[in-house]
This record gives sequence, C-alpha cells and structure tokens, in this order.
Amino acid sequence: MKRRQYFKKKTRKKWSKNVLLVMVALASAFVVSILSLRVYAQIAGAPPLTVPKASIFLDNQNNQIGDYYTDERRYWVAIDELSPYLIDATIAVEDKDFYEHGGFDYSRIAGALLADLKAGSKVQGASTLTQQYARNLFLTHEKTWTRKINEALYAYRLEIFYGKDEILEGYLNTVYYGHGMYGAEAASRYYFGKSSSDLTLAEAAMLAGIPKGPTYYSPLANEQKATERQQLILSLMESQGKITASEKERGVSEQLVYKSDEWIASKSIAPYFLDVVWAEASEILESQNLNISEGGWKIKTTLNQAHQQAAEQAVANHMPDSELQVGLVSMDPTTGFVTALVGGRDYGTSSFNRVTLAQRQPGSTIKPILYTAALEKGYTPMTFKDVSQTTFTYDNGRQTYTPKNVNGQFATHEMSLAQALAISDNVYAVKTLQDIGYPSFRNILERFQLNSTKSESPSIALGTIETSLYALTNAYNILAAGGESLHATTILSIENAKGQIVYEYEQPKNEQVVTEADAYIMTQMLTGIFDPVFSDYSPATGVSIRPKMTHTYAAKSGTTNSDQWMVGYSTHLTTGVWNGYDHGKNLSTQADNSTTKQVWIDFMEAVHKGLPNEEFVPPSTVEGVVIDIASGKIANEACPENQRLVYVKAEDVPEEKCSTYWFDSDWFNQESLENSWDSLLNWLPFELFKEPVQ
Repeated sequence: MKRRQYFKKKTRKKWSKNVLLVMVALASAFVVSILSLRVYAQIAGAPPLTVPKASIFLDNQNNQIGDYYTDERRYWVAIDELSPYLIDATIAVEDKDFYEHGGFDYSRIAGALLADLKAGSKVQGASTLTQQYARNLFLTHEKTWTRKINEALYAYRLEIFYGKDEILEGYLNTVYYGHGMYGAEAASRYYFGKSSSDLTLAEAAMLAGIPKGPTYYSPLANEQKATERQQLILSLMESQGKITASEKERGVSEQLVYKSDEWIASKSIAPYFLDVVWAEASEILESQNLNISEGGWKIKTTLNQAHQQAAEQAVANHMPDSELQVGLVSMDPTTGFVTALVGGRDYGTSSFNRVTLAQRQPGSTIKPILYTAALEKGYTPMTFKDVSQTTFTYDNGRQTYTPKNVNGQFATHEMSLAQALAISDNVYAVKTLQDIGYPSFRNILERFQLNSTKSESPSIALGTIETSLYALTNAYNILAAGGESLHATTILSIENAKGQIVYEYEQPKNEQVVTEADAYIMTQMLTGIFDPVFSDYSPATGVSIRPKMTHTYAAKSGTTNSDQWMVGYSTHLTTGVWNGYDHGKNLSTQADNSTTKQVWIDFMEAVHKGLPNEEFVPPSTVEGVVIDIASGKIANEACPENQRLVYVKAEDVPEEKCSTYWFDSDWFNQESLENSWDSLLNWLPFELFKEPVQ
C-alpha cells in the first residue's frame, strides 16, 4: 500500500514538474516572443504613414476649382479639424476601446477565432482601428491568415511608434467611403458639400457607417440600409455616453441633404487650364527638389472664373456643328497671369490642349513681330513700298517665291506700313523681311520667346514657322505691356500638405524686349485693322466685327489653309483664339473662316462689359499726327477723305502737307482735267475766258 502511494506521489511530482517545466517553457517562449517582437519592431522601425493625397486648385479668389489625384481622391486634414461627432461615431461603431488597448482587442479576437473555427475559414474579423489603419496603408483586404498576421505586426509597430491621435487621424484620412472618396474630408465634400469640420451629428453618424461596406451602406446606393446603420451608430453613441438621449433623437429626426451632383459638376471647371497648372507646378517643385507626386499640395492659380465662363460661352455660341477645334487663352498685360484657357471643344472627348501643345503655322499674326523689328531698323507707319505682284529669288538664285494675297489681288500703288498691316498685304511683309534681313527677324522672334529657324525662305515672313497659341499670345502680351518682358504663368502660390508655403509668385525684374516707343507705335497700327479708312483692294481685316466693338482694341488676324488666328489686346487683357482641325484638314466653309473673330470679339466684349473704355496711353517719345493715308503726308482740307491719327517717333513726324496737284497720277485724267480747267477759268477775272451763258 505504501509502495503504491509512493509511486503515485512520485508520479504526481513528476507530472507537476513536467507541467511546471511546460509552463516555464511557454512563459519563456512568450517572453522571448514578446522580446523578439519588440526587437523586430525596433529594427523595422516606424512604418511610414505616407499615402497619396489629392492636390487642390484654387482660383485667384481662393475658390476651389478642382483637384488632382492619382489612384485615390483624398484631402488630408488634422484630427483637430475633424468634426468631434465623426470621431466619436467612428470609435463607437468600429472600436469602442480604442484609447484603452494596445492595438488588439483580445476579447473580440477570441470571439472571432471561435467563429472562424466553426466555419472552417476566415469569416469574422476583430480588427481594431489600428489594425484597419495598418491594412489601409500596407495590405490588401483579402481574408487570409497571412494577411492577418502581417496586419498584426504592422499594428504593433504603429502602436509603438505613434500616438493614438496620430493613428486615429491616419485612419480617418485613409478609410474608404465609397464613390472613389478616401478619407473623411473627401467624403464630407462629396456627400454633403461641406468640410468635415462642419458635419452635424446626423451627417457624421451617416458617414461613420459607410466604411463597413461602401457598396451597401452608401446613402446614394441604398438609403434605407444606410439610415438603419446610422441609427444603430447613434444608439451606440448614446449607450457609450458620447451623446445624450435628446441629441440622439435630434440626430435620428434630421433630414439629410446630399450634394454629390453639385460636387461632380464643380470638378469640370477649366480642366485644360488645370493641366497647364499641374505641368507648371511640377517644374516649380522639381526646381526645389520636391516631388509633386507626393500630393497634398494646395495650388492657388491665376484663373478668373468670370473670364473662364465668358470664354466657354463664346466658344459654345460660335463653334459650328463639325469637327472644327478651338483654343482660347487670355493673359493680364501687367503681370502675365493667365486668366482663362480653353484647350478644345470637350475635355472629356479629348484632353489634348490645343493652346499649349499644338504647334501650328500662325500666318499673318506673325507680322506685328516682323514689323516691330522693322521699326527698330528705321521704318515708320508711313514707310511706303511698291506692293504690286512680285517674284522673289532666294537660295542663291536657285528658288523663287511669289506671295499672293488672300483674295488674289494686288495694289496698284505704293502702300504704307500702317495700311499694309491693316489689310494684311503679303508682298509688303516679304519685302520688309528681305530689307531688314533674316538675322534681325530671328533675333526678335527669340526676344519675344517664339520659335525661330535658320531657314532663309521668304515665306517665313508670312508665318510658316510653327508656334503655339500660348507662346504667340504671350508675345502680343509683351507688346501690350509696352515692350516689357512677360512670362505667362498660371500659379500664384503652392502650399504643402502641412500648410507651409513652398512657392509664391514674385514679379520678375522687368526688362525691355523692345522700346516703349516701338511697342506703342505697333499697338496703334494694330488698332488699324478695325478702321475702314485703311481698306483698299481688300478691306481692313477687322471691319467685319467693328459693329460689336465698344472698346479700343489692338489685334491681328491670321489665316493659313488649315488655321485661323486672332490675337489682340486692350489696356486690360490680351487674348488669343485659334481654330482648325486636329489632323491638318483644310478650312473650307464660311463657318470655318468666320468663327475665330466672332469668338474673340464676343469674349473680349464680355470681359470688358461695365469697364470704361481706355485708350492706349502714348509715351513721351512719340507724337500723334493726322496723316493722309494715301500720301503719308500731314493731312489738311485738301485731302479730307482718308485721314487718320498716326503715332510716330518725334524725329519721324512728316513735314510736308498733302495737297492736290494737276498732275498727280490719280488726278490726271481727261474728265478731271476738264473740270479743273473750268474751275480755274471761273476763278479768273477775265470774262473772255469764261464760257458764254446759254
């Protein structure tokens, strides 16, 4: 008996010892695991919290006009800028012990494990907000044990290296709320048209219910299910002491108004313009060793929404029912700020920007640049040339070129520079190029930031060197600025995701591209395209839109087989319009050829409505003189029909007055001679020379 008890006692001791050893081993393993986990966490370091963020665009009055995002639309906001209701609602439904646990809710894990074992697969989750945040940042949403283990490891590292508020802020800025919206701010703007800081209790509870299943609980997808979940969350908030019973009742009874349609519509503001902004911002940030792909930028732009709306309306009113395309851009002549931009008929159909990316032949719109170079070489508005049909020889005599005018006609008399520009005479342009020389033309093109060429073909005087509408409009803007250098820009400032200003526009030091006198003289000549006094074998090129004008403009049109241009300015604004076909199809209809001027004048009149008409102010280095257009001499009562105020440099003021001579070529014909002879006889006091009275 004693022997049996002895062996039992010995067995119990051995068993107890084994159990103790196992427990010690398990405890040691647990401690080693914890230590190993800690060592792993320390070696791995803090997991990065960087996520893609949408960059937002503001107009020049700080109104949001759009955003740019890669895969996820997200606007990052600090936790103290979020509605407290949204924070409480999210914690109540997703993780009520968030501020107490260390990243894991063990009671929920145990319950989930039992459910999974019964089902034989991963069917129920027990993820805390920390674990969900880890999944949002680093993992997929597949239901596997491998993903769950990785999720736990990331969650542990997050809890070690970051505070609870940082984790909660990250979660609320990364969780998916449906309809492409990531983060509370994007969701709040999308569903309710307001910032997440302004959410009411009912709105916050509605949003907090969506991440459970955006397909099922979005109020736009299934309002009944979404409302049921919202009311469940309000009840949880009450039971957890986050709101009172009366607050809950107010939340339940509040009628929610959704603004998603307004939000979607607001995304279509000036999409071509925003593409230009993004490209310019990329260059600016790259110059500072910053990467625009980080996102989260707040970019204040130069866009004037009233100008943009006027541009889009002018395009809509005049574009024919065809495949004709359009480009329009307007710039401030005092700053170079781009105030409006339309890069095509429909961004949704084609995002190709015809203002900045298309390189086309500008035709006669290049002539003001050519003639500005001529002014530097001593030309005046009253420099006359023979513009009859002419054949030019070039390339050392190996080639010839015979320019034609748009209507196939030529003048039968000499013509001044001012008139040649007004009616767009092509012979005058080519003769001017040959006179001033190709190097001078090349030099001024480069000063005006336009493309140049080493080619010495006479045709480049007529705009065969390709350029963009953006560059050409900027060149005219330099003339509008009195010859001062301007660089078109779309950006006023850039802030990073932390609200720090990393770039702010500063007006560069002004440099004269051409003298103020030459710029002004050219401006005054460009007003001539609207003046019928210059009409000759062809009308002045702007007289067709003169009836719509209520302000003073300086402009030039241009035509090629496949392009129509109109670029010009007032004292307030410079605008360029182009029309053509994307694939070089020739312009063939009246609508093709008339659209450009109509779009230009309608836009200019719309943006100047209500503004006083301002004349271009002459510098002290020029003088105005009334000239007889036909002769280029000072006008008087002897030549009353074709007079115009012309500005020239002081040293170029004509001294000779116009007069009528018997043997002027236009006067000397039989009928005029007889009439003049009769007048002379009637004037003389000799009765014998007078005709007898019948």
